Amino acid sequence: MPSYLEDFHVGQVERFGAYPVTRDEVLDFAGRFDPQPFHLDDDAAAASAIFGRLSASGWHTAAMTMRMLVDHNQALDRQTLGSPGIDEIRWLRPVYPGDTLRVETEVIEVRPSASRPTMGIVRLRLTTYNQQGEPVMRQVGANFQPRRPAAA
Repeated sequence: MPSYLEDFHVGQVERFGAYPVTRDEVLDFAGRFDPQPFHLDDDAAAASAIFGRLSASGWHTAAMTMRMLVDHNQALDRQTLGSPGIDEIRWLRPVYPGDTLRVETEVIEVRPSASRPTMGIVRLRLTTYNQQGEPVMRQVGANFQPRRPAAA
């Protein structure tokens, strides 16, 4: 699998992950980072016109997605050098305890860095799906990737 910038190509797709969403984790994350009632309280969530029941924070969904991405890269012994950021993030539908999430990435741009010749940027469209194959989150972001060393 690709590790260097030169190994990536536009249109390349990878599918991975199987992250079970638990009630305890939803409550813990929300209590620490996004303490809105529909993430913490069954009655408040049931009264919500959007959620209808206890749901994970969108930021929790992003964190679970990041975990699957890092695990995937580590399993492939793939080095990344960090990220300059996310250009876009959309939460498309609620994530509930009992869901199992998976990820699909698509490479949308590959380019050498103009200022750092030892690295480049890979832009990805990343979609997180639930167990029914429904997209729950989509983001566009970038990673710094090392360039392949020149032959000695």
